[in-house]
Amino acid sequence: MRRLPLFVALLATSAIAHAGDKPLYQPMPDWVKPAPAIDATKLGDDAPMLLVFDNQQRLENGRAWSYMETATRAASAEALSSIGTIKIEWQPSQGDLIVHRAQIIRGAERIDLIKGGNPLTVLRREEGMEQRMLDGRLTATMPVEGLRVGDVLDVAFSVTRRDPTLKGDVQAFAPLLSAPLRVQFARAALSWPAGSDIKWKAYAAGVTAQPVTEGGYKTLSIAMPLAKQPDMPDDAPARFAKLPLLELTSFADWASVSKVMAPLYATAGTIAPGSALAAEVTRIKAAESDPLKRAALALQLVQEKIRYLMLGMDTGNYVPQSPAQTWESRYGDCKAKTLLLLALLHEMGIEAEPVTANSRLGDLVPTRLPSAAAFDHVLVRATINGETLWLDGTAAGARLADIHDTPPRGYVVPLRASGAEPMRIALHAPARPDIAMTASYDQGAGIGLPAPFSVSVTVKGALAQSVRLAKAQGSSDDFEKFVRQMINSFDKDANLVSQAVSFDDAAGTATVTASGIAYPDWNRENERWRRPLYRIQADFSPDRARAAWKDIPVKTDAPFYVTLRTRLRLPRGGFTIDGAKAEQAVLAGQAVDRSVALDGEWIVADDKTTSSGVEIPVADIPAERRKVAAAKANAPRAVAPADYPSSWDEIAAARRDKKLDPILAVYARQIRERPDQRSSYTDRAWFLEKVYDRKAAIADLDKALAIEPDADTYVKRARLYAALGNDAKALADAIEANRIDPSDDAALGRLATARADRGEKAVALELIQERIDQGDKNKASYLSFKADLQMQFGDKDGAIETIDSAIGLKPADAGLLNARCWLKGLGNIALDTALKDCTKAIALSDNSAGVLDSRAMIYFRMGRMDEALADLDSALAIVPDMAASLYMRGVIRRHSGKTQEGDRDLAAARTLSPQIDREYTRYGIVP
Repeated sequence: MRRLPLFVALLATSAIAHAGDKPLYQPMPDWVKPAPAIDATKLGDDAPMLLVFDNQQRLENGRAWSYMETATRAASAEALSSIGTIKIEWQPSQGDLIVHRAQIIRGAERIDLIKGGNPLTVLRREEGMEQRMLDGRLTATMPVEGLRVGDVLDVAFSVTRRDPTLKGDVQAFAPLLSAPLRVQFARAALSWPAGSDIKWKAYAAGVTAQPVTEGGYKTLSIAMPLAKQPDMPDDAPARFAKLPLLELTSFADWASVSKVMAPLYATAGTIAPGSALAAEVTRIKAAESDPLKRAALALQLVQEKIRYLMLGMDTGNYVPQSPAQTWESRYGDCKAKTLLLLALLHEMGIEAEPVTANSRLGDLVPTRLPSAAAFDHVLVRATINGETLWLDGTAAGARLADIHDTPPRGYVVPLRASGAEPMRIALHAPARPDIAMTASYDQGAGIGLPAPFSVSVTVKGALAQSVRLAKAQGSSDDFEKFVRQMINSFDKDANLVSQAVSFDDAAGTATVTASGIAYPDWNRENERWRRPLYRIQADFSPDRARAAWKDIPVKTDAPFYVTLRTRLRLPRGGFTIDGAKAEQAVLAGQAVDRSVALDGEWIVADDKTTSSGVEIPVADIPAERRKVAAAKANAPRAVAPADYPSSWDEIAAARRDKKLDPILAVYARQIRERPDQRSSYTDRAWFLEKVYDRKAAIADLDKALAIEPDADTYVKRARLYAALGNDAKALADAIEANRIDPSDDAALGRLATARADRGEKAVALELIQERIDQGDKNKASYLSFKADLQMQFGDKDGAIETIDSAIGLKPADAGLLNARCWLKGLGNIALDTALKDCTKAIALSDNSAGVLDSRAMIYFRMGRMDEALADLDSALAIVPDMAASLYMRGVIRRHSGKTQEGDRDLAAARTLSPQIDREYTRYGIVP
């Protein structure tokens, strides 16, 4: 549906004989009641931008005359730009454009823009564009010279229309404005002869006006803006929508609309004997004897051989072009495609008729006034072997397997010479998948490591057409982006390195394949690693709490069919699956059929989901919520064995067994494919750091910085240099990061840390104090950072005073309470109050591992080693690779005579954090 400028009254009815393809310049008609005059001398800065919106229409003798006045204030430079050109569209084949007034109001001055000439230029589309649109529209346009900020642009014009296809009936609608839109004066006024049988309906809430008879005409006048319209839930069916429209019609009923439109789709004689189209009919009949297969071939012909071009049916272009013209030009809109398909089917002796539909508001049709304007689409209803088929020539990729699929159009009206009432399309799920995806994750190296990843996605219909267009019309970079977005809709963290596409014309499908690196999400729960196995989970959370919504059912998704197969390679035996291993249910209107199983070293999860577009009654919402919640709670997950190795042991084993090589091969391919992209090197650097190859990670970051220096990469390299004990290079990188982006918190923090590591107390504290003095939202965090530095430099009292100030800003912040507990432990001071801080922080924390580590330090300082060990064990059960907890547990174990166990913990801590001994020795803690 084309969107016209706001000041054009969008009519679906027709007018008197046209006067040509140029605007007329005449006074306003005598039946128009002028809007109040604008006094620009009294407009303040708080005046609305839209001052007048006056739409008056008259319906008479099969003609609709729409008068429109808008007065818009150029309140700003932006507003000036948006209103600085007058544009008015009309259809000269069906009526006139009459310009009554165009003026600038500047204070008490009125500047006439159309005085003494024809200032509006008529724009004609170039030939190619005319062929694409084929609606006969012209645009009268005029740049408004001399318009200034503060001026008012006042324009008044009429558009007349008469559509002979409606056989004397008329129809019209007017937009109804509502708050919060601000306007000084707004009106919608429609009039018609008092004796004519005109029906009207306003869908918006709060319309109380009634027609008034005066001078032989009934006039319905509605003052605007209306009150703010009631909110509606997003998942409400379309029939509950409050359209911001006033509709009028002279059609007696839907059968009358059907009768008027039916002759437009008569097919007799439209395919001439011996013509090219007749040859197509002969070809199809020779290829297949089954009428169902013939219908499928005819539909495929129309969908694939005729380009779709929107002709704007809902703006009054109701007449389809002939099948011969459509075939010759190889383009057409829904009307042309429908007439061509009907002609083909009728030539084959297949029963078929046109049905008119609304692409978005079909559910609302029975409650609307009968008019041709209620529709913006037309398709074919065929009957074969007693079955109803809905065939849409504007769809894409349909094949025999899809011929029983149902389009989500709600109510449609068959176009018959005898007339017909609206009928509802009974929906069901598609016969074959819209999307069929298989994704494989190779976690043979370990569940804590990235996984080489491959995926295949096969799509049909419009999705396949989108893939074909993306491949044919875009650059290789554009197509790569298209595929990445497509795959990331299923796995948002997958990093694609290669992609390819193939097409199966016989099946009407496109298959996209891709490979790269993925990052499967394993979560720690009850001391076991777990990973969800289904990529999609049903969600059902309709809001019907408001009294006005209590009777509104829930609309579910339009018919679709998706299959997902996920294959997960495991690093070793001992893995199990918890939750439901098989499920067949209907959840939130979606039918799911799922299964998961162990197959050797692979877990395979199959997930089939279909939707038929059903509605869920309000009474069923609570039960449906419970079903969805239960399904989520019982969703299967892969569970690692209880003795699964730590991350450092996992990495050591993978390196020893060369299981890191497949992962490194993917990163190497990414670099080969995209050697000039910084991310190719930063991605591999991230992995190399993860497997503790810090020197190799630095080498990759060197290459990334050579391509494009940035603060974040310098910060990363500074962190790696610091881990290797190269304080000088760490400082140099931190300085450069801070120079590139002085506002970056990470760069500043790294610089202050690097200064502190070199003993530069005053400089480090000054850097942080500068941010504290700025008093922004991160002030408490910077105070905490300062306290850490003060404790590092031995200023225990100053550190506690500073962290107290931070907590004063955020008294219930678990992180700050934990920081004070930790600082007291490091300084070996106020240990009794430190315990209180930690206990309170644990109660406030979502993840208590860090606080347990801090409390263990307090117990250690107090000599309560068993309690310290208990907290460290608990912390490591939550976060197994927390270096601080491993180090302290190693220290305590060694002090208690468990040298071997302690050394193992210390070695792990040093692997994770090579400079950890230096940090703890500073506070007198040594193994």
